[in-house]
Amino acid sequence: MTIPDYQDLMLPVLRYAAMGEQRVPHVSEMIADDLGLSEKEREELLPSGRQRILHNRVHWAKFYMSKAGLIDSPARGRFVASEAGKRLLETNPEKLNTQVLLQIPEFAEFYRSSNKQNTGSTSAGTTQDEPVSSETATPEEQIESAYRSLNAALRADLLDRIRENSPAFFEKLIVDLLVAMGYGGSHKNAAEQLGRTGDGGIDGVINEDRLGLDRIYVQAKRYAEENTIGRPAVQGFVGSLVGFGATKGVFVTASSFSSGAINYVKNLPQRVILIDGTRLADLMIEHGVGTRAHRTIQIQRLDEDFFSEDG
Repeated sequence: MTIPDYQDLMLPVLRYAAMGEQRVPHVSEMIADDLGLSEKEREELLPSGRQRILHNRVHWAKFYMSKAGLIDSPARGRFVASEAGKRLLETNPEKLNTQVLLQIPEFAEFYRSSNKQNTGSTSAGTTQDEPVSSETATPEEQIESAYRSLNAALRADLLDRIRENSPAFFEKLIVDLLVAMGYGGSHKNAAEQLGRTGDGGIDGVINEDRLGLDRIYVQAKRYAEENTIGRPAVQGFVGSLVGFGATKGVFVTASSFSSGAINYVKNLPQRVILIDGTRLADLMIEHGVGTRAHRTIQIQRLDEDFFSEDG
């Protein structure tokens, strides 16, 4: 029997999640039993050879439903149906897939933002709001779509893990990221600078260059996803910059900034950069902080010069 795709697995995964806390391996085994999968099918691996296909598809089903608010994660590695998920099951849905999830505002916003990330609008006035169809997309478009989906999932996982850890871990993360981006000189020097002031709205100071010719003042606030940072908090940070005679500052959070806060920093004499959770995760991915290369795929193209007999 063919292993169902992740969308076909959404409904059975949600049903098991409604029974209580679950783990992906356990749910995978129960679904395999329900489907009557052979031992060979249960053990079938992805092309990378690193994960079972069924486990991978159950994980993606769980991930997308969590973005739709149907699944909660009470502890690391565990998941359970939310109240919204249970209410959906009470309607006895015949199917559950991405198109159904797009009717949920939270998921629609996540899907739009993840697909527009680093892509924006396409030609002919269309956008990447809708899933790429394997029947109409070119192979390269399918690869790009898969790449965006993987990065969207990775961003979400990074922010979840950041919020699970302590404020001290968050400060260390910021040190690692700034050093990876080329700031702060040595890692030791950056660590000594960040978190040492504790004065007003300043959490630390880091050298902009290895010689320390200019310095950047840093505010690092982990915050939960729902705790948007407003203009007053940013004003307090700017006030601290003025007190230090500083001209450059970076305010980093794992949550987000209000529109008022974003507009406020645009016309300041000081250069203040606001890094929200999405941008933070993107920078971590770009600079390999908290992430590692899982698999590299080279796409070969025909070398026209090789086959040219001219000259």
